Amino acid sequence: MSDMNATTEAIQLAVAPVFLLTGVAGMLNALGTRLARVIDRARNLQTQLESLADTAELKRLKIEKELDTLELRGKIINAATALMVLCAVLIGLTVMELFYSAGLEGRLMLSRWVSLSFLGGFGFFITACLMFLAEILVASQSIRLGRQSRPRS
Repeated sequence: MSDMNATTEAIQLAVAPVFLLTGVAGMLNALGTRLARVIDRARNLQTQLESLADTAELKRLKIEKELDTLELRGKIINAATALMVLCAVLIGLTVMELFYSAGLEGRLMLSRWVSLSFLGGFGFFITACLMFLAEILVASQSIRLGRQSRPRS
């Protein structure tokens, strides 16, 4: 009977990390979508750049500047994605540790690894969310809504 209580307790404790995994999956989806848009835009600009005449220097510079911004955005998104994947791995390990600890001697014996893996995963999640915000800010600063870009004097 105490075996069942430990398993039940482990399941109850594993609910929070599983909900976090759902959030991680949503963030990975959002990051993947943003990365796909960055790649598509960069490919489009690269094609435009290759078809420009040598006399269109101002247009070439504008496209190259946007490509630089897209490269930075891609790097930020890739780093945030890597952190999200590490988060998912650590949270998955947390869930495994919880179930492993429930099987020991019929009572729940939590090790320090449970808290370390959960807090580490949560730390990666927070850092990745901050990087996601940074990418959004870089993207927002790179556009001029409703205005033609004019050379500054």
